[in-house]
Amino acid sequence: MAGGFGEFMRYVVAERDSVDSRILWVKLNAPERLNVLSSKMLEELYEALAEADRDDGVQAIILAGVGRAFSAGADLKEISASGFEEGVRWLSGYLRVIELLRETGKPVIAAVRGACVAGGHEIVMACDLIVAGRSAKLGQPEVIVGSTALGLGAQLLPLIVGEKRAREMLLTGRLLTAEEAYQAGLVNRVVDDEKVEEEARKLAQQIIDRVSPQAFRVIKSALKYWTDLAMLNLQLARDITAMVWASEEFRERAKDFLEKREMKPRKFTGVLPRKLKPQEAADSQ
Repeated sequence: MAGGFGEFMRYVVAERDSVDSRILWVKLNAPERLNVLSSKMLEELYEALAEADRDDGVQAIILAGVGRAFSAGADLKEISASGFEEGVRWLSGYLRVIELLRETGKPVIAAVRGACVAGGHEIVMACDLIVAGRSAKLGQPEVIVGSTALGLGAQLLPLIVGEKRAREMLLTGRLLTAEEAYQAGLVNRVVDDEKVEEEARKLAQQIIDRVSPQAFRVIKSALKYWTDLAMLNLQLARDITAMVWASEEFRERAKDFLEKREMKPRKFTGVLPRKLKPQEAADSQ
């Protein structure tokens, strides 16, 4: 498109809104795989968002997914084949997307249909507002495949939906319907799927036309600061997650999931290895 957005991108589409050119749509573009987050997609997503942040012609960003899902989360095939160092690199690329979404002074609205889970759900939580179609399913099912949600999932979700509901979602992998997510305060609007784009555009236009940009930036920055006070260091969360990804248990469960086999149950034990305990890992730094 004109302006250089997405010119050489394969896994992300960036284009001006057809009705209001002040709005930029940034779309995850791997619909055949439900927009799973590969390292290449994360790299392109960061580039598109960074360019939108720099471009004064872009006044609002709408983040969406091409096809029937927003995102099914991290690319399990990629991360289950990686070691600790590769896991750290994937997570570093992912976290810089999260941080840019939370730090940009421009409004970012997520437009969600279908699956919006795991890393995809955390990306949506990093946006300012969320419009969900009725087909949306949101949550953090990482625990089922032996992974964790130590990014925004385990840290920001309790602040939004309350600790007990967050515990149920994080510890059982339960997903919320769009209506349940609205009732829990996780999304701002629920509309029919065919009206998601229209509602997201309307919300973006309301902010652009009515809100003071300076006040918006200050309030958004303050909200980030206050939530950060309650959150674990994201780099520490990254390292612990990479350790989990390098474990035999995760690799086995991820392989079973990808090959659509029944996952073998393992015994629960009473003690977590010290290196995987967030508090003890933090104390050792």
